[in-house]
Amino acid sequence: MVQNRIEIEITNLHKVLSLGELKSCQAEVSRHHKALHDKSGAGNDFLGWLDLPSKTEDKIIGELESLAAVIRKEAEVFLCVGIGGSYLGAKAVNNSLNEFFYDNYDKAQRKNPVIIFAGQNLSADYMNSLFKYLEGKSVYVNVISKSGTTTEPAVAFRVIKKYMEDRYAKGAKDRIIATTDKARGALKKLADSEGYKTFVIPDDVGGRFSVLTPVGLLPIAVAGHSIKKLIEGARSIEALTACDDIMKNPAYMYAACRYLLYKKGFMIELLSNFEPALHYVSEWWKQLYGESEGKDKKGIFPAAVDFTTDLHSMGQYVQDGERKIFETFLMIEKTSQFAVPTDPANLDGLNFLAGNDLSHANKMAYEGTRLAHLEGGVPNMTITLPELNEYYLGQLIYFYEKAVAISGYMIGVNPFDQPGVESYKKNMFALMKKPGFESETERLNGILASANVIKV
Repeated sequence: MVQNRIEIEITNLHKVLSLGELKSCQAEVSRHHKALHDKSGAGNDFLGWLDLPSKTEDKIIGELESLAAVIRKEAEVFLCVGIGGSYLGAKAVNNSLNEFFYDNYDKAQRKNPVIIFAGQNLSADYMNSLFKYLEGKSVYVNVISKSGTTTEPAVAFRVIKKYMEDRYAKGAKDRIIATTDKARGALKKLADSEGYKTFVIPDDVGGRFSVLTPVGLLPIAVAGHSIKKLIEGARSIEALTACDDIMKNPAYMYAACRYLLYKKGFMIELLSNFEPALHYVSEWWKQLYGESEGKDKKGIFPAAVDFTTDLHSMGQYVQDGERKIFETFLMIEKTSQFAVPTDPANLDGLNFLAGNDLSHANKMAYEGTRLAHLEGGVPNMTITLPELNEYYLGQLIYFYEKAVAISGYMIGVNPFDQPGVESYKKNMFALMKKPGFESETERLNGILASANVIKV
């Protein structure tokens, strides 16, 4: 185990991929590496994430930490309004590092505010529950949107803004922070008009790559986690992945493996973890890879499971279903300890585990699972974090970002745009009767009226 960084192990791909095949990708990887770094490839106007860790100044980290300290002192709830990349990264890091039941601690037990999210759906039930939860609690709000017009967060913030003004009157503006575009957009205009504190989303950083900007850094800092260590971890992998050698660059090794498996007909990647804390890391990864690769009728479908829990629901399909899946295990080397006790009656037959640490049982579950899946025809590899902390999460975030850039280029797509999401938005606006969409409203209503519907 390499002790100072994440590690990728590809041993279990040996029945499907050879070392020679991996090395044969080198020339192509080098070509895409050059296009990425000299900014001559597709999507080159959205490469601000590439050197973001090394360019993040101590000044902005200090500013974010200072504001976070004020919020931690004054707020019981920090409400983040955003969708997609505007919330998944922060939620992934915070859920990984928080105590599991932190949200249920009472005020006296909590050291930091509870971080909750809105604007990631259009559910009236969710909004009603949100305002019930906020009753009697001190609230700060962080609205996150480059444009300020994305439907879900814009609707949510309209409602939350009124709530804050009704409750705090003129003091509301001091409790609302806008993370948005530097110079333009509806949210920037509103923030300037109302006098909100603002942080900038860089023009050349897309939403799904924005967790290491104030988009993710402020909510992470408010939760009490070290954004300095997060950035330091990302910087270390930025430096490591500056070379184009597959055998020295773990992000490129991962990208090359995925590409070769895809070419062999493995269309689905299953990201499997054995720690519940990693659930939202998987959710963030799904957006990063789904939006980056799924276009032009190409791309590996990103799916995720939480083991051992999902072995009792999805395990059968993974073992014996369609052989279009390959698996990447996301593991943590060092975890906390919890001893399994002895039971004199041994009615459950588990005394063979007595005295062992529970993490040992979890590790053996992983070893048994990866071997069973390999024998069942599911190629798999493993990415291991030495332990779960800010530094290694920063490494993991940048690792995945760098890998998906090369992976997207290898399959022949622009990994930095997302044209497909505009289709549903246009339909949604038309069906909501947004001004300017009248002809599309008529067209869609005609389709709905003529549809063959069977109700049983």
